[in-house]
Amino acid sequence: MSTGPIKKALYLWIIWARDWILSYCSSCFDVDSSVYVFQKIVKAGDKDLDGQLDFEEFVHYLRDHEKKLRLVFKSLDKKNDGRIDSQEIMQSLRDLGVHISEEQAEKILKSMDKNGTMTIDWNEWRDYHLLHPADNIPEIILYWKHSTIFDVGESMLVPDEFTAEEKKTGMLWRHLVAGGGAGAVSRTCTAPLDRLKVLMQVHASRSNSMGIAGGFTQMIREGGLRSLWRGNGINVLKIAPESAIKFMAYEQIKRLIGSNQETLGILERLVSGSLAGAIAQSSIYPMEVLKTRLALGRTGQYSGMKVCAKHIFKKEGLKAFYKGYIPNMLGIIPYAGIDLAVYETLKNSWLQRFATDSADPGVFVLLACGTMSSTCGQLASYPLALVRTRMQAQATQEGSPQMTMTGLFRHIVRTEGAIGLYRGLAPNFMKVIPAVSISYVVYENLKITLGVQSR
Repeated sequence: MSTGPIKKALYLWIIWARDWILSYCSSCFDVDSSVYVFQKIVKAGDKDLDGQLDFEEFVHYLRDHEKKLRLVFKSLDKKNDGRIDSQEIMQSLRDLGVHISEEQAEKILKSMDKNGTMTIDWNEWRDYHLLHPADNIPEIILYWKHSTIFDVGESMLVPDEFTAEEKKTGMLWRHLVAGGGAGAVSRTCTAPLDRLKVLMQVHASRSNSMGIAGGFTQMIREGGLRSLWRGNGINVLKIAPESAIKFMAYEQIKRLIGSNQETLGILERLVSGSLAGAIAQSSIYPMEVLKTRLALGRTGQYSGMKVCAKHIFKKEGLKAFYKGYIPNMLGIIPYAGIDLAVYETLKNSWLQRFATDSADPGVFVLLACGTMSSTCGQLASYPLALVRTRMQAQATQEGSPQMTMTGLFRHIVRTEGAIGLYRGLAPNFMKVIPAVSISYVVYENLKITLGVQSR
């Protein structure tokens, strides 16, 4: 067995060792922890969030927990002989920078060893841990990064979880830097499709049928090949502040809702991630407006971002930088919620069926899950994204009335039908697969350059 998966799974061993020490200390002071353990089991297995654990949920919990335990057992079993001894425990912890004596390792073994052999087989490991719910599965966290890796041009995904070890060593910031660099390259490579999407969202209608080929021809004829990347600069610049603000807000919100766990439930992640996304979007939203105005601008209309910002402020005032803000905020919940639900469903399905020796899904499974979840999230929130873009662009269309969000919805449906809410969807979907693939490749290479060792 390679040392890579072993190191990653050992984070769970450290967490278990912490729980074992706490349990041992509690027994020394005659503290009855059975109620606490039962509450942890209920919380881990309660799928319908009714505060109770029925038989079906308990059986599902046991199966799921046993599969996770097997992953960790196989990762700790360095000799691959089906047993764990004190030397393997010492070596595994030493690989992570944790040094314990042989006597301490033997004490850990004795707590699980039923037959006095001073080794632990799978049955002893399973029986001891089965009713000790694992709040954290660091190996799965390490392998199944999502929003940090994949960038499809929309920054509404729920932030990824990071292990305590990644936070302690500073590796999480290297992950974020690698993700930001990957996003910059990915957005630049798919910028022509993104600009075409904006043009189709604003200008395409029943009377003005704009296709993909016709749109590209129109852009090149109007401003040359360089015009295909108009507005990309501001789109790349906003990655760093948005990612940093969203991650810091996410961590603070997790503390505010009283969670000290390394991983959260889906509902908790959705609430925390959506609120963090709203805070981040509110902070950088003027840059979103600038991006739309630059993408819709004519050749020579704006010499740069600063000139564009000055022009908007002078002609329309400060409030113009928050046009379309409400539909943008409303779009976070369906986008983030559906993306998270689909990704978690696909991830858990794969783990249940195929995770035998490692939680590593491989490149193609990870890309497929990321592509499908992002596509579903964008499809659900696309009408709100289109209305947002049209509201941002209203002042650029001479003679057009300044409509509210609901007024614009009604106008589009009345004049173009429901299909009008999905103008520009084709180029938007066309960029998903290349965006996901490019961001993944760049992310992996940047991780090597930055010395990220956690995967």
